[in-house]
Amino acid sequence: MQQNKMTWGEALRVYTRPKVLGMFFFGISAGLPLLLVFSTLTAWLRDYGVSRTTIGFTAWIGITFSIKFIWAPIIDSLRLPYLTRLMGKRRSWILVSQLGIAFGLFSMSQLNPQLALPAVFGFGVLVAFCSASQDVVIDAYRIEAVDTEYQGAMAAMYVFGYRVALLIAGAGALFIAEYANWSIAYLSMAALMGVGIITTLMVSEPDHQKARAQGQEFQHEWVDRVLGSGKHGKISEWFVRAVACPFIDFFQRNGRFALVLLLFIGIYRVSDIAMGVMANPFYLDLGFSKDDIAQIGKLFGFVCTMIGAFLGGAMVVRFGILRPLILGAAMVAATNLLFAHLATLGPDKTWLALVISADNISAGISNSVFIAFLSSLVNQSYTATQYALFSSLMTLPGKFISGFSGIVVDAQGYESFFIMVAILGLPAVFLAFYIWWRDRDKELVADKKATG
Repeated sequence: MQQNKMTWGEALRVYTRPKVLGMFFFGISAGLPLLLVFSTLTAWLRDYGVSRTTIGFTAWIGITFSIKFIWAPIIDSLRLPYLTRLMGKRRSWILVSQLGIAFGLFSMSQLNPQLALPAVFGFGVLVAFCSASQDVVIDAYRIEAVDTEYQGAMAAMYVFGYRVALLIAGAGALFIAEYANWSIAYLSMAALMGVGIITTLMVSEPDHQKARAQGQEFQHEWVDRVLGSGKHGKISEWFVRAVACPFIDFFQRNGRFALVLLLFIGIYRVSDIAMGVMANPFYLDLGFSKDDIAQIGKLFGFVCTMIGAFLGGAMVVRFGILRPLILGAAMVAATNLLFAHLATLGPDKTWLALVISADNISAGISNSVFIAFLSSLVNQSYTATQYALFSSLMTLPGKFISGFSGIVVDAQGYESFFIMVAILGLPAVFLAFYIWWRDRDKELVADKKATG
């Protein structure tokens, strides 16, 4: 590989490029809606006296993020009337998604959950659907907007913006709700979507020629193999190319082991996601104020998450992906036991800070390592669709299980709930060990062949 002659000053100036800077604002636009239909929403509902059982079912709103791979091929290829011709296929879909999010958040801000709970849920689903769609398109935009050498900078700015948005939608919304009200909190979040809308209008549309050229030989082969040689209908050929080929490619490269990988992707974050929907109700029921939650749970938690993310990245560099993957799964499961202990102590701020630091550092490590693992599975010819599949699958089981969290808490209490969630994390640890062992065994066989 040719050595890169770029100086440190030149490398840092990459972050001043307009498209790289734009990813920071796209990160804000992508991260803002997530907590507003998840943990912040649960705090709002609990503050208005909605039962924990009902709050638990709000986790199913998040299933929308877990099935976005279903409509990802449509977004990837369908032209929007007038807008696509005016703005291009990526920017037009991003704009429509952002407008849908802003409308949904504005509508939620005008509702009282005590009087219109179904409507709150309905607009929450709209926000989640548009947000999941935006994620798909921004991923595709990021891949196509710049050359490979700048993808690291694009991803770094996007993650930074995303984390800032989580802080705004978490701690920021709680602060506004504490000192004003929930209506103003959600109205403010709807207005902040203007950051993403302005960014979409200012950036340029990527050149799609390179993306279209990738994978063409593979697609032609499978169109003929699935549909037969000769002329094909446009709909059937589109389905094979846009929908079938990304999945065929994944299974062709990994064989039957692909099923193991998909199972592992689905269960890795079950423990983390299953407890998340009950976190804010747990803090409030334990006696912590919204200020305590915002300052310790959100602001301090944000710093701990970033520390964990940097640690996870360093571990990948030092030890590879698979061993830190095992550590991350084990830490996320184990930290639930600290929550179980906190449930027996009451509103102890020192213990809350300890639990939050352990939980967020563990989450930061596991998430950064897991993203590296998912990225290693993607074929660059089908990055958008395959990554949509992986990112959807990694949250689906956890979102479904978390829907029953309120029932478990009402029946067994918080201490038993967190112990059960810790146990749910054990299969991911065992499967991570298996994947590491299989990879090590393959390396040993390869070394024997090389030296034999």
